[in-house]
Amino acid sequence: MVVLDVAVWGAWSAGVGFVAHRRPANAFARDSWLYRLRAFEHGGRLYERWGIRRWKDRLPEAGALFTGGFSKRSVRTRDRDVLERFVVETRRAEWTHWTIMLITPVFLIWNWWWVELLMVVYALAANLPCLLVQRYNRARLTRLLGAQ
Repeated sequence: MVVLDVAVWGAWSAGVGFVAHRRPANAFARDSWLYRLRAFEHGGRLYERWGIRRWKDRLPEAGALFTGGFSKRSVRTRDRDVLERFVVETRRAEWTHWTIMLITPVFLIWNWWWVELLMVVYALAANLPCLLVQRYNRARLTRLLGAQ
């Protein structure tokens, strides 16, 4: 069962990543209800209180995993077009991580209930930090773009 769990997580994650990469940028051009920053986030400052600056760069960067992808680590500019693309890519990455977590209930089909609880813990541990970083980056970039 462990091999099956690992294979399903890996295949699903890679597949979702590929689909996200192939979706056009205009699919992520606007803040929908999912991407819109909430008042409780205080423009990303909530994440700063959680120490996100100390740990965000330790997370894997998969933006350039597929040909033509966008690596966020390489952004060292204040060029408006690049920063606006970065905002779009934060939405793409957020969509990817939310979508990856959607498969979690499927593991209940062949696993015991307590293994399913482990799958939920794994889904949250593997995706929630990435989601928080995307939301933090988008808030920061939005402030920066508004100041230009």
